[in-house]
Amino acid sequence: MSNRTTILDDALYEYLTQVSVREADVLKRLRQDTAQMPQHNMQIAPEQGQFMALLVELIGAHRCLEIGTFTGYSALCVALVLPDDGHVVACDVSQEFTDRAKPFWREAGVMDKIDLRIGPALETLDALIAGGERGRFDFAFIDADKVNYLGYFQRAFDLIRPGGLIAVDNVLWSGAVVDASRDDDDTEAIREFNLALKNDARVSISMVPIGDGVTLARKR
Repeated sequence: MSNRTTILDDALYEYLTQVSVREADVLKRLRQDTAQMPQHNMQIAPEQGQFMALLVELIGAHRCLEIGTFTGYSALCVALVLPDDGHVVACDVSQEFTDRAKPFWREAGVMDKIDLRIGPALETLDALIAGGERGRFDFAFIDADKVNYLGYFQRAFDLIRPGGLIAVDNVLWSGAVVDASRDDDDTEAIREFNLALKNDARVSISMVPIGDGVTLARKR
């Protein structure tokens, strides 16, 4: 027995994926397509996508919000487990990246469940709030530019219902959060965000060491 999280070496990680990850073929092919891109490290891991899908199922989510869509893997993971009347509002600034997602979304039969909004996410979120969507979402996933994490979180908090869940990616930032030599804007923003969330009494939280670190925040 151990009183701390087990460190995964390559062999143990391979075992984890072999015995637990149930990745649909369309998801696998989307991930493989993304792997050919120079920016492929922005793609979440398959076990993280499956974990998020399970969370969406557990809370019975119908309306989801995604801040940072990239090539659409996480949106597809979520959309595949939503009920027929469920949908994801997916926010991204890149038409180029999200265009790669569309053939896979279409093949998976979830194109009508994903409402893609191209433009600065803060503007999209503010428009949703102004349009009366406050408290109407069940789940939100934040995985976009790090310097705006606090702004994204506050808006996601306003948009989800009490009892709703926000998942925030990259909170361990490949270990840079504890590297004293790292003082770039992104690293400092993640550190600031993590400390702010720890002290935010409006939510219950847990930082989970999956992928690059995911913090779960349940709105009280």
